[in-house]
Amino acid sequence: MIAKATNEDIPQIVELLNSAYRGESSKKGWTTEADLIAGERRTDFANVKQVMDQQGSIILKYTNEEGNIIGTVNLQQHDRGVYLGMFAVSPNLQGGGIGKQLLKAADEHAKTVGSKKIYMSVISVRKELIDWYKRHGYAETGERKPFVEDDLTGKHLQKLEFLILEKNI
Repeated sequence: MIAKATNEDIPQIVELLNSAYRGESSKKGWTTEADLIAGERRTDFANVKQVMDQQGSIILKYTNEEGNIIGTVNLQQHDRGVYLGMFAVSPNLQGGGIGKQLLKAADEHAKTVGSKKIYMSVISVRKELIDWYKRHGYAETGERKPFVEDDLTGKHLQKLEFLILEKNI
């Protein structure tokens, strides 16, 4: 089931994002960044709360029958369109269609708020992930942005930058 996340969901969202992108647990899935960025943390409670509290920002959660959050996506309204971030599926469940359902919910949200575009930042060396997004309607814009290392997301193991992908709704 997909629903809007609340403050009570933040601990589970943090756990999911960290397990999907960092550390050994992330290597069970194909979306891991563990070979690119050292550490066990992708985000923390304060960061997720800040994102959730931003004007025009929501986090959608995908819960299983037991009520556990097994997928998530953040959608933020901007002048350019809806920015899609914090997209994750539990590493043990990747490849089962949860991500596709979350992308569909993101499209529906963008339409609901009157947006004509969804865009995102993806680490440019993540070819397999970029190809997956392209199969779901996203295209490269030609834009790149620096991926600045910070104290929150971990030590970069190589020089990294973001590629901007965009989809017309």
